Amino acid sequence: MPKSNWSAALRRPLGASAAVVVVAVLGLAVLAPLLWADRAAALDTNQILRGPSAEHWMGTDGLGRDIFFRVLVATRLSVELALAATAIGVAVGLLLGTAAVLLGKRAGRLVSAVVDIAVAFPGLLLALFFAVIFGVGARGSVLAIGLAIAPAFARLTRTMVARVAALDYVSAARIAGVGRFRLLGRHILPNVAEPLVVNATITTGSTMLAFAGLSFLGLGVQSPDYDWGRLLRDGLDVLYLHPAAALAPTVAVVVAGLAFSLFGEAVATAIGADTTRHPRREAPAPPPAAAPAPQPADPVLAVENLHVTFPGPVTPVRGVSFALARGESVGVVGESGSGKSLTALAVAQLIEEPGRVHADRLEFLGQSLPGADTRARRQLLGTSFAMVFQDPMTSFNPTQRVGNQLAEVARYHRGMTRRAAFARAVDRLRAVRLPGAERRARQYPHEFSGGMRQRAMIGMGLMCSPALIVADEPTTALDVTVQGRVLRLLADVRAADDVAILLISHDIGVVRRMCDRVLVMYAGRIVEDLPAADLDSAAHPYTRALLAAVPDMTTDRDRPMAVIPGRPADPADLPPGCAFAPRCPLATERCTTEEPPLVHGVACWHPVVDVPREQIRVGEAR
Repeated sequence: MPKSNWSAALRRPLGASAAVVVVAVLGLAVLAPLLWADRAAALDTNQILRGPSAEHWMGTDGLGRDIFFRVLVATRLSVELALAATAIGVAVGLLLGTAAVLLGKRAGRLVSAVVDIAVAFPGLLLALFFAVIFGVGARGSVLAIGLAIAPAFARLTRTMVARVAALDYVSAARIAGVGRFRLLGRHILPNVAEPLVVNATITTGSTMLAFAGLSFLGLGVQSPDYDWGRLLRDGLDVLYLHPAAALAPTVAVVVAGLAFSLFGEAVATAIGADTTRHPRREAPAPPPAAAPAPQPADPVLAVENLHVTFPGPVTPVRGVSFALARGESVGVVGESGSGKSLTALAVAQLIEEPGRVHADRLEFLGQSLPGADTRARRQLLGTSFAMVFQDPMTSFNPTQRVGNQLAEVARYHRGMTRRAAFARAVDRLRAVRLPGAERRARQYPHEFSGGMRQRAMIGMGLMCSPALIVADEPTTALDVTVQGRVLRLLADVRAADDVAILLISHDIGVVRRMCDRVLVMYAGRIVEDLPAADLDSAAHPYTRALLAAVPDMTTDRDRPMAVIPGRPADPADLPPGCAFAPRCPLATERCTTEEPPLVHGVACWHPVVDVPREQIRVGEAR
C-alpha cells in the first residue's frame, strides 16, 4: 500500500487512536505470556472469587487466579486464532474469487454461483455449521470461522479481479502468451492488493468477536487453554457474585475487535479520499457468408465470415471478411459501435465468455487461431502478433517498471536471461525513439507521458519479430503533434521490417495517409473495401458521408458543419434490410427489405459514382 495512504490514515484522530490500540494489542500478544504467565496461573485458595482490589485489579476466579493477568495472557491465543482464521479465509477467498482467471469462465461461473449462495447465509450460522463438522476445539474453530468469512472475501476479490482483468495491459499479457498463474500473480493481484489488505484488516476485528462467541458457546478453546471467550464463559457463571470476572474479557474483546475494524476503516477512508483527489438466449446460427473478396496468395491474416455474438442475442460483428498481405497497411473506419474494435479483439482471441466467435476461416501466418489455448498458439501470438491499445494509460501494469514489462516477453518466449531481456527492452525503447531509453526502462508507467507510453507499447510489440501490428485507435488520447510522431513510428516499423498493420480509427483522414486499403464498417459489416487512394471516389453513401464530415482547407465555412443524420444502428435491434437505410438519403424500398451483399467492394443497392461527396449532407437528397 502506498505510504501516503498509511500516513493519511494515521493523521486522522480515529485512525491514529485505532493504530495505537492495535499496536498495543499486538505488543501484549507477544510480551504478556513472557512476563505474566506465572502470575496468571498462580492458585490462591485464600483469594477465591474476590472482587477488585489493589492486589488483584479485576479480582480472582473460582480457583483464586488473577483475572487481570489471565486476560492479558489470553491476548496471545486470541490474536493468534483470529489471525489464523483470517489467513484461511483470505486464502480460500482468493482461490474462489480468482477462479474465473485460473479455471476459465465456465468453471468460474459455477464457483461464483456457489459463493453467492454461501454469502446469502449469515456468517455466524456458517461458522456454527462448520464448527459442528470440524469438531469442538481451537483447530475446528479456526477452520470454521476461516471458511465462514471466505465467501464474502471471495465476492470482493471476484469483483476487483474482474475489473482489472478487463484492462488493456492484461489483454496485452494474454496476447504475449503469459500463463494464467503468472498473469494473476504478476498483473492482476498486485493491482487489487490494497483494498484486499484493508478488507482483511477489518475482517480480523470481526474474527476476534466471532472466536470469542464460539469459545463462549463452548465450541472454541477448551480447558486448560483459555482465550477471551473462554474467560467470558467462566465469568458468566458467577456474574451476580463477581461481575468483574465477565467484564474484563468483555472489554478486551470489544476494544481489540473495534481497534482492528476502525483502523481498517480509517485506511479505507484515506484511500477513498486519495482516489477522489486523483480520479479506474442461444444465439442464432450465423448467416451464410457473402462471396469472399480476392485475397493475397500467402496472407499474414485471413478472415472469412467472422461473427461475434453475445447473449440476447446480439451480433455486433456480422460476416466480416478481409485479408492482409505482408507489409500491407489496412485501415478500418466507422462510427463508434460499428464493430471495429470487436473485430480486432476477435482476431487477437480476446473475446471472452459469454461472447462467442465464429468464422469460416481465421488464420494467422497459416495457422488457425480458434481452438484450445495451447502453448503453440500462445507462442505464435506472443512472438508474431502485436497489439497497440486505445488508452496508453491502461496499456501497462502500473505496479511494474516499463523495462521489466517489455523484458517479460523476451524471457517468456525467447528464454533470455533477466539481464539480456532487459538489455533487449532498452534497445526496443531506443528503436521507438524514446529519449533516455535506459533511464526510462527503470521508470513506472505513470512517469511517462501519453505519447511515450504509446511508443513504449509499440516497443513491447517489437520485442520479438512481429508480422502483424493491430493498432486500435492508437492516437485517440494524444495531441496532434504526438499523434504525428506515433503514426510516423508505425510507418517506419512497417517499412523497416515488412510488418503488416491493421489500423483502427475514427479519423478517416489519418487512415487515408497511413494505409494502402480502407475497410469501412457499419453495424458490424464491411460496407466498402477500397484503396485509400480512391477514397474520394467512394461508392457507398456512408463512406461519402464520413468523408464529407471531415473538414479540410477547401471546406466552405459559411455552410453548416456536415454531419450524418440520425443515430448509428443498435446491434441489439437492427432494422430489416440495409442497416444504414434509415439514415441514407439514397434509400429506396428495396433498401429497407433486403440487405445488400458486398459485391465489387461495396455493399449497397444504389452505389453512387457520379455524385460529389459534398452533396451527401444533412437534409439533402441525391
